[in-house]
Amino acid sequence: MFKKISISGFIKWLILLTGAVIMIFPFLWMIITSIKIPGEVMTFPPIFIPSEITFERYWRVLTELRFARYFFNSLYLATIVTLAVLFTSSILGYVFAKFDFKGKNIIFIGLLSTMMVPFAVTMIPLYLLLGKVGLVNSHLAVVLPALFNVFGIFLMRQTMQSIPNEFMEAGRIDGASEFSIYFKLILPQTKATLSALAIFTFMGQWNGFLWPLIVLSSQNKYTIPLGLQVFQGQYWSDTALVMTGATISVIPIIIVFLFMQKTFVRGITLTGMKG
Repeated sequence: MFKKISISGFIKWLILLTGAVIMIFPFLWMIITSIKIPGEVMTFPPIFIPSEITFERYWRVLTELRFARYFFNSLYLATIVTLAVLFTSSILGYVFAKFDFKGKNIIFIGLLSTMMVPFAVTMIPLYLLLGKVGLVNSHLAVVLPALFNVFGIFLMRQTMQSIPNEFMEAGRIDGASEFSIYFKLILPQTKATLSALAIFTFMGQWNGFLWPLIVLSSQNKYTIPLGLQVFQGQYWSDTALVMTGATISVIPIIIVFLFMQKTFVRGITLTGMKG
């Protein structure tokens, strides 16, 4: 027996289906364009189903056009920043959630207030500061400003506030150090939130364009967004080449999301406003 669907329910499903198609169509078009033969890339009307499929551009992008180098740079920078943010956000969130000290609330409010400062206001002083210490045109200039994430600290604090203090007391009675309590008792209970934060941080770093564009000048240090811009400038008539690079660039994002999708939604739910 088929379940009866009301008119309002049908309209809702139709709207959701239409929105899903609209959102996924550019991604599908990007993949289709990357495997078209040259004569079908810029035709009008556009060809949705290519008559022939070619993967020659993928080989060319990975071997001839430095894209493998751009990919490696993005991957290791995004991985380092994500691991660092998970550590700093979790340990600072633990401190703000479970310890009482003078000025705690004032310091926390001060941290949150920095989220309201536009990046355009701080990027010039930050660039001058990095230039004074000789870090411009190095990957450290990309990593260091991203080591602490105020939003991540806030998320971890909200989650850890819901963990009973009895876990800490039991650990102290057993002779565990404060770091052992954090690492072995508290952190395992925040896996869902850590997964959500990892996805947000990895995606943000992977897609970062403006700051790497400012501090990096050597092409062998470029990340994928900068590399795609170089492709578009040098090979402006070869749209399929740019689409090929863009297709390869989304693979790590998909892998990270699929790897953590079981805890992602739960992490978003658990980071609801508490306390």
